[in-house]
Amino acid sequence: MTAFIASFLFVLLAEMGDKTQLLAMAFAARYSASKVLLAVFIATLLNHTLAVLAGHFLTVIIPMDVISLVAALSFIVFGLWTIRGDSLHGEDKRESKFGPVATVGIAFFLAEMGDKTQLATVSLAVEYRNMEAVLAGTTLAMVAADAVGIIIGIVMRKHIPERAIKWFSAVVFILFGLSGIYRVLAPKLSPIYVWGIILIIIAWVSYCVRSLTLVFARKKHYNNSGSGGIL
Repeated sequence: MTAFIASFLFVLLAEMGDKTQLLAMAFAARYSASKVLLAVFIATLLNHTLAVLAGHFLTVIIPMDVISLVAALSFIVFGLWTIRGDSLHGEDKRESKFGPVATVGIAFFLAEMGDKTQLATVSLAVEYRNMEAVLAGTTLAMVAADAVGIIIGIVMRKHIPERAIKWFSAVVFILFGLSGIYRVLAPKLSPIYVWGIILIIIAWVSYCVRSLTLVFARKKHYNNSGSGGIL
C-alpha cells in the first residue's frame, strides 16, 4: 500500500501543469472527454508497463535521446497536421484515419517516452520492488492529473471558437516539440549550434504554416468565385 500511495502522490504532483496535462486540455477541446480519458489510460498503462518491466533496458537497445528526439519531432509534425486539418478541411476528426482514441493515445505515448514521469516510474519500481503497486499508482495519478486538463478543455470547447482552439492546440504541440529538441541537444552541443538548429526548425515550421494558409486562402477564393458564378 505504501508503494501505491507514494507512486500516486509523486506522479500526481509532478504532472500538475506538465505537458501531458496541457495536451489533455488541448485534445479535450476537440474530442469527447470519454475518448480522451480512455486514450490517456491506455497510453499511460502501456508506457508505465514498459517503464516498470524494462525501462532501464530500453536505453541499451535504443538510446533514450534518440527516442526523445523522435518524439519531439513528431509533435511538431502533429502541430502542422492540426493546422492543415483546420485550414483545408475544417473537420474535427480528420487529423487521423485511426480515430480520436488512437490519435490521442499515440500522442500521449510519445510525450511520455523519456519524460520525467517514465523515468520516475522506473525509479519507484526499483525502490519499492512492487511492480503492480507502482504501475497502478502512477497510472491512476496520470489519469487523475489529465482529467483536470480534460475538464478545462471541455470548458474551452464551449466558450472559445473552434478555429481558435485548433490553433491553440497546434501551438502547444509545436512548442512541446521545440522544447523537447532543446532538451536533447543542449547537453551535447554548444548553445550557438543548438539555437541555430532551433531557428532553422522554426523557419521551416513558419514556411509550412504560411504555405498552408496560402493554400486555404486560394481554395476559399476559388470557392467564393465559383459560388458567385453560379448565382
